[in-house]
Amino acid sequence: MTRIEIEYCVPCGMLNRAQDVSTALLTQFGEEIDEVALVTGDDGVFVVRANDEVVFDKGEDEYDVDAIVRAVKPYVGAPA
Repeated sequence: MTRIEIEYCVPCGMLNRAQDVSTALLTQFGEEIDEVALVTGDDGVFVVRANDEVVFDKGEDEYDVDAIVRAVKPYVGAPA
């Protein structure tokens, strides 16, 4: 099963974004994923990992919930 980790910057107020991404992933993939974990961070971090592989990094990618869901899709159902 797939494990998704969303690391977000607490001081920057990125909790809402992290929640939006987790909701979109759970809505799209439901029981096909094992876990969506919200991980607190700082220094402006907003990174999404699927099975420990970075699929989105705010420092490199434009924030787009739909694009993040598409980036996670290849990992859904893949061995962790």
